[in-house]
Amino acid sequence: MITLQFDLLYMTAALEQARLAAAKGEVPVGAVAVTGDGIIARAHNRIELNRDAAAHAEMLVLREACRVLDRWRLIDVTLFVTVEPCPMCAMALVLHRVARVVFGASEPRTGAAGSFTNLLTNPAMNHAVDVTAGVCREEASELMKIFFRNRREADSRF
Repeated sequence: MITLQFDLLYMTAALEQARLAAAKGEVPVGAVAVTGDGIIARAHNRIELNRDAAAHAEMLVLREACRVLDRWRLIDVTLFVTVEPCPMCAMALVLHRVARVVFGASEPRTGAAGSFTNLLTNPAMNHAVDVTAGVCREEASELMKIFFRNRREADSRF
């Protein structure tokens, strides 16, 4: 049975990944993939480190989950991510047949789980992903605000 306590446990692990991203100068987004056995994969944004625009936390954690499970269909996986997935990540979640996505902060400009658009539960898609929004919303949002405030301050010094 899925409970708020279950969601909080794994979102806390995703927030740890987001903090790792921020410490490396990456936008603080973290993700974990979970099955009945617990966390099977962890990742955070690595766009700058990998020099790859597709190195979003969700994309990296999906790749690792596929490797660990030795399959591409992730029908028994729940993905916890600190910020609402973008369209690229949302489509990857649909294509991988992820069962459920739990996210913290909404992303009004690019969120594809209901804010900007909704690809995860769109009836035109071949798979619908169950979505739970707002778990640890304040903490995830605060990480983003601090990161971008610091970036703006650093840029204004030059």
